[in-house]
Amino acid sequence: MRYIYLGDKLTDPALRGMPCDPVRRADGKCIVGQSTAAALVIDASGRQHVVLRRRLRVQKEHDGG
Repeated sequence: MRYIYLGDKLTDPALRGMPCDPVRRADGKCIVGQSTAAALVIDASGRQHVVLRRRLRVQKEHDGG
């Protein structure tokens, strides 16, 4: 599943609008923080980032029709 990271006014401009995938554990669940609302994601170049979960949006799939 692909996400778009929206970011906020303090986010590095290079990360705003970044398409990313969640990093998953061995059981298939996403890696998220316990005490924070953060998630571990990986971008298209393979770099990992910790981002706020509430600023992630599911990327809509275009069927081309």
